[in-house]
Amino acid sequence: DDSYTDYRGDYIKNEVACDYNAGFQSALAGLKTLSLDGSLPGQNAGTCSSTVSTTGSQSTTGSTTVQTTSISQSTTSSSSSTTPSGSTTENPSSGSCIGITKYNYDEVIEVSNLFYQAQRSGPLDVYGDFNHQKIPYRGDSCLKDGSDNGVDLTGGYFDAGDYVKFNFPMAASTTLLAWGAIDFSAGYSAAGQSQATLNTIKWATDYFIKCHVSPNELYAQVGDGNADHAEWDRVEDMTIARPSFKIDAQNPGSDLAGETAAALAAASIAFSSADSAYSAELLKHAKELFNFADKYRGKYSDSVPGASSFYNSWSGYNDELLWSAAWLYKATGDSFYLGKANEFWQNKDVSELSWDEKTAGAAILLAQLTGDDKYVSKAVSFCNKMADTQQKTPKGMVWIQQWGPLRHASNVAFACLEAAKIADSRVDKEKYYQFAVNQIHYALGDTGRSFVVGYGTNPPQRPHHRSSSCPTNPSESCGWDDYNQSGPNPSTLWGALVGGPGSDDSYTDYRGDYIKNEVACDYNAGFQSALAGLRTLALDGSLPGLNGSSC
Repeated sequence: DDSYTDYRGDYIKNEVACDYNAGFQSALAGLKTLSLDGSLPGQNAGTCSSTVSTTGSQSTTGSTTVQTTSISQSTTSSSSSTTPSGSTTENPSSGSCIGITKYNYDEVIEVSNLFYQAQRSGPLDVYGDFNHQKIPYRGDSCLKDGSDNGVDLTGGYFDAGDYVKFNFPMAASTTLLAWGAIDFSAGYSAAGQSQATLNTIKWATDYFIKCHVSPNELYAQVGDGNADHAEWDRVEDMTIARPSFKIDAQNPGSDLAGETAAALAAASIAFSSADSAYSAELLKHAKELFNFADKYRGKYSDSVPGASSFYNSWSGYNDELLWSAAWLYKATGDSFYLGKANEFWQNKDVSELSWDEKTAGAAILLAQLTGDDKYVSKAVSFCNKMADTQQKTPKGMVWIQQWGPLRHASNVAFACLEAAKIADSRVDKEKYYQFAVNQIHYALGDTGRSFVVGYGTNPPQRPHHRSSSCPTNPSESCGWDDYNQSGPNPSTLWGALVGGPGSDDSYTDYRGDYIKNEVACDYNAGFQSALAGLRTLALDGSLPGLNGSSC
């Protein structure tokens, strides 16, 4: 009658035995074989990879069927992986923190790197690492970028749910990713994601090198934001013009050139062991771009008017000059750059670390490097403000602004994990650790739902994202009907952090809400670096809540 009670004393219903599992395990292998060859009942002749295990139920809306799955930890890892960025040997995640940490940081880091793969522009598999099994809906695209100006600008990342390459936020994302790769490399290694993360960084830096066509000339953007946003389609099918825009001595952009210099300088450190020749190339471009930014002053969004409606440089360019000088000092040890950083320093109070505003990040980095009181004081006051007095939602997310609130919370969480590394008695590292845990765990599920696509409990299924919203059959057209359909996106945009809830924690998984449900490269950057930071703390026994245990 299907009755069952979980009672130890009932040796009929609740005993276990070797022979109980034998036929059971062999039957599971048989079903897996059927799933691989498309014969499994209910599978509708689809096939699935051996790296995916179904953990959820199918959600069907109209003709669209979405399968909820969990990702195997070995999907993008290998015990010995060699790519153009060098040879790296690491142990792939073995799930050693499962059951110890509240959330599986290894898995989230892995799917975050998959999100960046899904955002790739150009030929997808240049490094031989593209995960076609998990991202089958993407193909090569935009292979003529830059041709309007006779240059090769293929590569880089699409910014968000659209197909424009906005270099300013892309560079800011790269700097934060590289910072995390430098300081929390142990966490990445424990997660089996060191090589994948270097590839995520390199996809951007390879593109920036292409954009830097001469010492005082840097391409800033590919694509027209207004024309792009007027369409809803697959990027592989896109036919509209993709104009390219640059800054130069006559049309300067100290903010863009400075941020790109910071990204390349930070990446040069991240690659210093894996690929010394590439590291040196990155540093050469970083130095030239810093000189360009410093010598020819101006806001890039004044020189590239098409960017001002999307990524206007609201804070001006001084913070990027400061930021890039700090990174070049870290990369070179040359006191010239420290002198420049001191020259650019402004004692101003800020409430964010973002693609636009870098002052807090520069203060923390310079405090780490110098111990100078003006930098330490600013770093400590920033993180104390974030942890103690900055507005929080009722469920605990630090509230900075409505656009991408989870991005902002993740960025300051990462910043304060970095601040905890400052050698000064005023730094309350335990408070900063707990603050970071609270913010990242909010995104992972502490409110009762995940805000990371493809991960955790009740994750978003309708991100504002063109490619993943299109029909899985490439012969079917994609358009505004797919934007307007109420069901889940047909493809899973693994690892994407959505914008996030309102100041009252309210959230609806609605594709049309580009404030709460869009995704973006800069949303995941500080988030992924913070995850690597928490994984590092778990590894060394410093993660709050583990009582000194490590994993």
